[in-house]
Amino acid sequence: MTVTACAAAESMDAFESGLLSRVGEASRERLHRGIRQVSRAWVPADGDSAALQAFIEKHFVADPTDLGRLRTRLEQALESVWGHLYEARRNLRRWSDLRGDEMTGIDDILAMFDPAPDLSEQVYQQKLAFLALLNFPKRDLATMIRDGADWSTNEWVETRIVQAFGPRIPKELSDKARVVGHRCSQFVNDFHIPVEAVVSEGARFMPAGRRLIAHWLVREEVKAQYGDGPVRGAPRQRSLMHVMRHHIESSVPATVMGGTNTLDWDPAADTLGGSPVMAADTVGLVRYERWLDQFHLAREFDRHHPDHPTAMSRKFDLAREVPEAEAEALLISLLEHPARRALASFLRAKIGRPLESFDVYFEDFAEARPAAEMNAAVTERFKDEKALQAALPDVLRGLGWSAEDAQLLGSRVQVEICKGAGHAMRPAMAQFGAWLRTSRLPDCLGWDGFDTAMHELGHNLEQLCSCYYAPSPALRGVPNTACTEAFAFLYQSLGRRVLGLASTDDEQLDFDLEAINSLQATAQIAGPGLLELSAWRWLYAHPDADAAALRSEVIRLADELWSRYFGRDFGPDPYRLLAAYQHMIAHPLYLPDYALGHIISHQIRSHMRGRDLATETKRITSQGRLTPDAWMRGAVGGPISAVALCRDAEAALARLGAV
Repeated sequence: MTVTACAAAESMDAFESGLLSRVGEASRERLHRGIRQVSRAWVPADGDSAALQAFIEKHFVADPTDLGRLRTRLEQALESVWGHLYEARRNLRRWSDLRGDEMTGIDDILAMFDPAPDLSEQVYQQKLAFLALLNFPKRDLATMIRDGADWSTNEWVETRIVQAFGPRIPKELSDKARVVGHRCSQFVNDFHIPVEAVVSEGARFMPAGRRLIAHWLVREEVKAQYGDGPVRGAPRQRSLMHVMRHHIESSVPATVMGGTNTLDWDPAADTLGGSPVMAADTVGLVRYERWLDQFHLAREFDRHHPDHPTAMSRKFDLAREVPEAEAEALLISLLEHPARRALASFLRAKIGRPLESFDVYFEDFAEARPAAEMNAAVTERFKDEKALQAALPDVLRGLGWSAEDAQLLGSRVQVEICKGAGHAMRPAMAQFGAWLRTSRLPDCLGWDGFDTAMHELGHNLEQLCSCYYAPSPALRGVPNTACTEAFAFLYQSLGRRVLGLASTDDEQLDFDLEAINSLQATAQIAGPGLLELSAWRWLYAHPDADAAALRSEVIRLADELWSRYFGRDFGPDPYRLLAAYQHMIAHPLYLPDYALGHIISHQIRSHMRGRDLATETKRITSQGRLTPDAWMRGAVGGPISAVALCRDAEAALARLGAV
């Protein structure tokens, strides 16, 4: 410590002692902590040492009653500022997100407009953040996990208030983040591969004008082909999987993507009209260039997060609040569980042929119906997305919600058709509703659109309940996206019931089939989650890598992880499916939330057996934004664990003769 720094420290110690003599010994610990927290964030632009001491002396609140009043004021201020800004930004995105009323270029400007671009700096410059740091504790994740289960609502509110004030991010970096994020999202939203020219066994099989967004709708079309059986469906599935391979390898022919191709496209042979497609005639490395944009942006944020200096630490410790090593170990434990071998045996019998790599997507364990039949069933109940929106209160009543709750929640969901595969947007304040975005076929909603809508409806129910019924405004929401994904998966699994297509009235069999499906789905997404995490670790070890090197590493990881966790049961994977997910481009490091969401969803579903679906959905989602560990203990009486899923799936497979 320099002489100057030492003198400054002695001066602050003397100041603290003098202030303590005035506020009282009972405030010693709080005062010391508050001074330390404010001093760490205070920079010369905020004022000199005299200004720092003056702020502390004037704004430290010693009286417990006044401290409660301050907590209420800050909570209401944050609700007003952050809530209205969120709603404004949500509305500004709508034209960019939705189909049907596009204005090229203009919609991008609106989507990227931020009415408060330097907010993270202004809350410090205008001293709001310092008010919170001076008077309330800044708790790290380890403390929250260790002690949070015993905290009162007020202690959680104080924790979330302080966390609302993150690091000071320069306006220029916030501006850049909006541009990069929007560019990556638009790349994903616009990557609809025209497939009408795709041939299988020498013949075209897709409707004219059909475009499939990668990876979601390519995958969904592969799943739909199971209804046509192994003789007719499997060759088409292989052709579509080669379309997926070209998406992953960034080798889709440029004329195909540009909509100018009229020749037959054989994606397995890499030919157009029988002639080989040259590398120079493809879309190129843009997918991996966008991925690198996200990485380079993250590196710029690293220097502003001294406590969390990597994208991984911020995603796991700050956003997800599940330690990285713990989440990774959870996914690996599931992928290595013996139940997966029995599951593979069950799959082989169900599909009627040796397993291939794309069978990781199979989910029709109850029955496989042709796509046309599923589309017709949706159309019979819901003519289009507007009819679905109007029917939502009735849908919820059919799922056991009370008439009052069904009307309140169902009428607060706005159903719209988006450019991407689908998403849900929560209300930030109780006076607003939720948005449900899905896709549709040209002439009807279709099964894919309805299936996605049921997933997003699960999000919406969580979002509305955790907003309207939370114990306090600062605790609105759920701990992380895995927790909301849990309810999305739960309600998505009820889609056939809503359509009157439930395969059985046997509750045990229904539970067994869902457990098997959840194990299959969780394993399928756990692989891409591990790949993305490994790819980001590699990027941090190779920060100067270019797009070609990143593509090579991603493909290598796909091969390695497939061999380790999937090859035994599904054989070789010529398509590199573990690298397919476009979340890697638009929503970095999101994928583990899906796997965790499946695990949590089954824990909740297992807990709900014999209990009322609507009552438990409302109770669990209304707990408030605790840590995932505390939230799960309140929800089901234990921490996040794959034990229930693997146990129930293994028992189900045994009952169905697969073990």
